[in-house]
Amino acid sequence: MDMNLSAEELAFQQEVRSFCEATITPELKSKSYNGKRHTKEDVLGWQRALASKGWLTPSWPVEHGGCDWTPFQHLIFEEEAYGAGAPRLVVFGISMIGPVLIQFASDEMKKEHLPGIQNSTVWWCQGFSEPGAGSDLASLKTKAVREGDHYIVNGQKTWTTMAQHADWIFCLVKTDPDCKPQAGITMLLIDMKSPGVEVRPIQTMDGGHEVNEVFLDNVKVPVENLVGEENKGWTYAKFLLGNERKGIAEVGLSKRRLEHLKSLAKIEQAGGRPMTEDPDFARRIAEVEINLLTLEMMNLRLLNAMTSGSPPLEEAAMLKIKGTEIQQGLTELTMAVLGPYSAPFQPAGLIEGWNEELAGPEYAAGAAPAYFNMRKSSIYGGSNEVQRQIIAKTVLSA
Repeated sequence: MDMNLSAEELAFQQEVRSFCEATITPELKSKSYNGKRHTKEDVLGWQRALASKGWLTPSWPVEHGGCDWTPFQHLIFEEEAYGAGAPRLVVFGISMIGPVLIQFASDEMKKEHLPGIQNSTVWWCQGFSEPGAGSDLASLKTKAVREGDHYIVNGQKTWTTMAQHADWIFCLVKTDPDCKPQAGITMLLIDMKSPGVEVRPIQTMDGGHEVNEVFLDNVKVPVENLVGEENKGWTYAKFLLGNERKGIAEVGLSKRRLEHLKSLAKIEQAGGRPMTEDPDFARRIAEVEINLLTLEMMNLRLLNAMTSGSPPLEEAAMLKIKGTEIQQGLTELTMAVLGPYSAPFQPAGLIEGWNEELAGPEYAAGAAPAYFNMRKSSIYGGSNEVQRQIIAKTVLSA
């Protein structure tokens, strides 16, 4: 694969860079690089700027509002945006339910829901995991019983990211309990304002409110909110999770974090000398950088395969494993660089206002929260252990 950028790709790179420089404020960039939390307004502002440019859903088919980008252009955009300090996108509409609707939904459902994703006026969340049904998703218990022109849904979802902001949730529900577990699952779209929907926050150990429990108590869902066919939800879920696992790799974001880590390693921390003078640390950071370069090549291969219609399958599982291991490794090295400044966790450092005399340098504020938060990355989207089983079945048994 030729890694040299063509004249057209160089021009595109400059276009993306100029757009980011004009759109991403210094305040937003500072939040991104110092590990501070982005608000809902931060994320929506960035997404709507992309929507106005026509760049919010670039991987969608052109006829549905996507961009006819090459694999290199996708990579260029991701690297330039993250490098400029862009916040992470809310992918539940863009990369998860959007492609499912394009592939499997009726024309009426596409007309109703795709525009809200494309212009970032509708916020989605994912209703898959349940207590006792995370990696073993087929054992979910949430039930949907059809009564006339509605389904009546009862159950509980957990670890539902950003459900407190969501307008809609796409849910996997059990519609046929008497068959093989995977064969009796259906996907429904549920309005979060429906009577019987209750969202309860889960506060995580990094002090944040990112995930939630969602309770569904006799929620009436119109039959027209059925995605595709009843009892075919497992097929749609596998398609969706392939896209999710590929996106979890986040090569551009890890590159930004690596460069930030290198800049921190040059600073004399509480221990005296900068970490760049430590041979063992130099070895560890070189190992992460080599792995990240390998991940970038894997990502390009997958993007290239997807443009020719090949499904992600085991390649997405590989990206998910290696991507999350790199993300966790970067947060571990950042904690090592900062030493005592990385602990104890200071919640005040994640919002505006900071007393350096009491809490140490402001750039250290996000280290511990990021470390804690990244513990989950090897679990969500299908645990890394499950991904290894997928690879073993599809590759080693071939």
